[in-house]
Amino acid sequence: MAENGAIARPYARAVFELANESGQLSAWSGVLALAASVAGNEAFHGLLNSPTVERATLVEVLADICRQSDSQTVSALGDQADMINLFKLLAENNRLSVLTEISQQYEQLKADIENVVDVVMTSALPVSEERQVKLREALKKRLGREVNLRCELDESLIGGARLKADDLVIDGTVLTGLNKMSAALVN
Repeated sequence: MAENGAIARPYARAVFELANESGQLSAWSGVLALAASVAGNEAFHGLLNSPTVERATLVEVLADICRQSDSQTVSALGDQADMINLFKLLAENNRLSVLTEISQQYEQLKADIENVVDVVMTSALPVSEERQVKLREALKKRLGREVNLRCELDESLIGGARLKADDLVIDGTVLTGLNKMSAALVN
């Protein structure tokens, strides 16, 4: 939802600035991902929408679940006061439901400063490690950034591959070629 993205932007920016200043980019990345996972859970979502659950209770529940789920990630922050304050602020403004968008935008800000881009390659067949290395190098050269490559399989593509990096999509799949040919023949 575009509206959630706009709502999340200032929170993501504020957390990013705090994390960057304190040298805790990775720790905050983990905490936000964990909190987003909890907030996206059906049971927690039910608490968010309940008129009988107080905001302070939501903050306590969220913080406790985060601590219990991944104590290493949360303890990497050291003092958890900033995490609690973020959760309180989000709860007071009825924004806990946008934690997923906050986490996503934070990751984009983090990737930008670290000069890294995430690329998803979807192919019909498994890609060898050697080819992945070559592809990483070619993409690094073209995009001017370090590349985190994630490979996914989709047999429906028939052959070829599709690369997606931010807004850039390179589609060299057989399925797309066949669809284009079919559309051209119909017109």
